[in-house]
Amino acid sequence: MARTVKGRRRMGWIGWAALCFVLLGLVGYAAYSHAMRNNAVAVLDGADKLLNGGDGAIQLVAAERYGKNPAQKLEMFVPQGAKGALPIVVFVHGGSWASGDPHDYRFIARTLCAQGYALVLAGYRLYPQAKFPGMLEDGAAALRWVQDNAARYGGDPARMALMGHSAGAYNVVMLTLDPQWLKGVGLDTQAIRGTVSLAGPFDFLPLDSPATINSFGGAPDLSRTQPVNFARKDAPPLLLVTGDADTRVKPRNSQALAQRLTEAGAPNQPVLLEGVSHEGIIMMFARPFSRDTRALDAVLPFLAKVTAPSVSVQAPGR
Repeated sequence: MARTVKGRRRMGWIGWAALCFVLLGLVGYAAYSHAMRNNAVAVLDGADKLLNGGDGAIQLVAAERYGKNPAQKLEMFVPQGAKGALPIVVFVHGGSWASGDPHDYRFIARTLCAQGYALVLAGYRLYPQAKFPGMLEDGAAALRWVQDNAARYGGDPARMALMGHSAGAYNVVMLTLDPQWLKGVGLDTQAIRGTVSLAGPFDFLPLDSPATINSFGGAPDLSRTQPVNFARKDAPPLLLVTGDADTRVKPRNSQALAQRLTEAGAPNQPVLLEGVSHEGIIMMFARPFSRDTRALDAVLPFLAKVTAPSVSVQAPGR
């Protein structure tokens, strides 16, 4: 029978332990919710690192600036113990051209380095520091760094592919299709062996969201901001992956670009993933969500084909 003090029940040690457990759970949940609201990608990366047992399988070989602005930075990773010149994947993050940090996407390095790639995470200036075409000028400058420096860190610049999510997918596809950006830094358009888009915006006129208005509203000719207007026959192969549950960057963007590329005779491979959202498509590259392998099942064969050590690069089958 429980003892009482002045008519109230005294809580035993089991009750106090239960209360502390509940309070700790509430504090943990609040901290998790705050982190998810403020930097969900960093939380995703932390979970992936924990479930991978740390970063032991990848080696950071370069953390450099390719420009004077703090956002003009990149990190390069190779598999631990790698030998020889590896094909390179340059990944550009999303964030509506207004947020994001390449450092938070190390889960992409853990995933792709395990497949034998050198991985470069490239940042770029964000709104309001930069608007169109600042993100493309920065992307081209980062690729110039890769071409000039990656070989001494274990990468093969002659076998370079690009990959991006959301706003980052826009950046890499524009760098692939509009020759002026690479030419501006002295690179040939064929320096890109192939490009992977994850949920990219390619046909978004009229501007109807704060993100597009902020970053593109000042462009003198809006038609020159749209990737669908740069489809060309001699473009490198493009893999356009999107989810049919994406309400932020609707699948029609990838579908419209695929149609334009096909009409131009350019190699492309559209992939529509059932039930996958805008955020879900990038989560599929990190544990525990990578158990759904559909995105990787599309990306890995494409990368293997376009970065194969041969001069001739054939378009992947549609």
